[in-house]
Amino acid sequence: REFLRTINHFAATLQETFLQQSNFELQLWNNYFHLAVAFLTQDSLQLENFSQAKRTSILAKYGDMRATIGAAIRDMWYNLGQRKIEFIPAMVGPILEMTLVPELELRRSTIPIFFDMMLCEYQLTKSFSRFEDELLRKLDSEVEGGRGDEQYKQLFESILLDCCRGHPQLAEPGESFVALVTGLLERLLDYRAVMNDENKTYSMSCTVNLL
Repeated sequence: REFLRTINHFAATLQETFLQQSNFELQLWNNYFHLAVAFLTQDSLQLENFSQAKRTSILAKYGDMRATIGAAIRDMWYNLGQRKIEFIPAMVGPILEMTLVPELELRRSTIPIFFDMMLCEYQLTKSFSRFEDELLRKLDSEVEGGRGDEQYKQLFESILLDCCRGHPQLAEPGESFVALVTGLLERLLDYRAVMNDENKTYSMSCTVNLL
C-alpha cells in the first residue's frame, strides 16, 4: 500500500511538472509505466493464487490494488495526448502483460488501450504495423510463459471489435487484425495445453496449426 501511494505521488508529479511540451521527460514517463506494471504484476498481489480465507482478508483490508493501479496506468496513458506515439511500440509489451492478469475488471478497463495505440499509429502513418508486429511477438512469449486464457481471448476479441467497428477507417483492417490475434492466441493456448500430453498425434496437430 505504501508503494502504491508512492507511485501515485510520482504520477501526480509527472502530470504537474513533466507533461507540457517544454518540460516533457520521456524517460521519467517510461519509468512510471514500467514501475506501475511491475507493481501490478508482482506475485504478492495475484489474489487468485491465495486461499479463499487469505484472499478475503486482503480484499477487506486493502481492496484489489491491481484494479487501482491499472486504472491509474490507463488514465496516465490517455493523459499523454499527442505524445503517445513516442511510446509505440515500446509500451506494447508492458500493457499486454498488464491486460493478461486474470482479473476481469482490470482486463475490461485496460484492453481498450490497444485500440488507442492502433488509432494513434494509424493517424500518423495510415497503418498500425509496428504495433501489430510487437503485439504478436510479445503475445507468443507471454502465452508460452503461462499467461492468457479463454476468457482473455473472448474479451480481447469483443472489446477490440467494438472499438474498431466504431471507427470507419479502422473497421476493416481492425477486424482483420483482431481475427489474426485471436487465431494465434487460440493456437498458442492449444499448444501450451498439450505440451506435456502423451497423445503425440494431437500434440503434433497443435504444433502444425501453430506453425
